[in-house]
Amino acid sequence: MTVRRPVAWIVAIVLFAEALGVVALNWFLGIVVDRQDMSLAGLDPDMMSVSSKIGGVVFGLYFALCGLVALLVALRDRRPAGLGRVLLISAAVVHGLLGAFSWGLVGWSAFLFMLLVLGLIVLLLMTYDGGETPAAGPAGPVEDGKGGDGSPVSPPPAPTAP
Repeated sequence: MTVRRPVAWIVAIVLFAEALGVVALNWFLGIVVDRQDMSLAGLDPDMMSVSSKIGGVVFGLYFALCGLVALLVALRDRRPAGLGRVLLISAAVVHGLLGAFSWGLVGWSAFLFMLLVLGLIVLLLMTYDGGETPAAGPAGPVEDGKGGDGSPVSPPPAPTAP
């Protein structure tokens, strides 16, 4: 039984939903700051509102890009490579950090959600790791020190110089 593709689908769906949630939350916070007539340590409320909205959109696009990588992994049933792998690893690190911060700021339920997403991303990365088939010829059972194709199991000893 293979769980690789379902895990990739779940990670993609969760990351897309999280991207929408981050954008919506930061947009809402930007509107709240915009409607207040106060400044925080002399900062311009309009600038804080705009920066909250921009930060939410950028962070949402980051999660959406990570979700796109997970979606491509699910569709192709191949492990992520290159930039996609780096993006998924960075998303795992971000979820670990967000989990640590959310424990103190939001509560244990947000902490558990972040750890769940972290676990799913790590599971996605680990299930596709090492599943590649070797590029060498056909391998068979080893008998009498010989491989399935008749070649010796260990290489011959290297010559020594006098």
